[in-house]
Amino acid sequence: MIKIINLVKSFNGQKVLDGINLTMPTGQITLVIGKSGVGKSVLLKHIVGLLKPDSGQIIIDGQDMSRLGGRDLREFKRRFGVLFQGGALFDSLNVFENIAFPLREKTRLPEAEIAQRVRFRLAQMNLTSEVETKLPDELSGGMKKRVALARAMIQEPEIMFFDEPVTGLDPPMANTVFHLISKTHQESGYTALVVSHDLPEVFQVADQVAMLHKGRIIAAGAPEEIQNHPDPVVQSFIRGEVDFLEA
Repeated sequence: MIKIINLVKSFNGQKVLDGINLTMPTGQITLVIGKSGVGKSVLLKHIVGLLKPDSGQIIIDGQDMSRLGGRDLREFKRRFGVLFQGGALFDSLNVFENIAFPLREKTRLPEAEIAQRVRFRLAQMNLTSEVETKLPDELSGGMKKRVALARAMIQEPEIMFFDEPVTGLDPPMANTVFHLISKTHQESGYTALVVSHDLPEVFQVADQVAMLHKGRIIAAGAPEEIQNHPDPVVQSFIRGEVDFLEA
């Protein structure tokens, strides 16, 4: 579904992505790992079309993203769903309105149909109807993540992007969010990219893992392959060694 070819991006003369090559199979969850500041979110922003590469290609379902613009790009993005790192809920809208927002903006569905879809997604996230009228600042961190995931899924996307989906959550809630990602993936069959440094829990949801280090993919394979990879850099990251994290 997604193929990245020799992707290069620099900011103020500093090369952040230095020839990224990665293939993300259709219907699978690809996990990109790496320490903070290594360029994981920059990579994700290129794939969703928020940034343009200096060189290289991003091919999604046969379409070169760098060649799309205007209405064509907007139409193509309708196939995407994004769970942002902070949730990105609208502070002035309650839970129901936040989840309904994409449907009201991008479709002409009747309100009854919108309400039915919103409540289906709430139930899918193990959230009761009691939260519908709550504002984001009345929710716990875990509830915010689940509401944001419900909104990301509301248009039944073919491709899902997760940017640090459990940052700031305690371990039990992080496991809940990973379980919901796995559950929605099994039910919908979407292709997904997860960007995360939360190990080892995130390995449980991945079909493929790629490690980004110094602007390049230095290892890619099944979770078991990466966990047993011979590269000392990969092993140091997985073990959370301080020397590596500070390097």
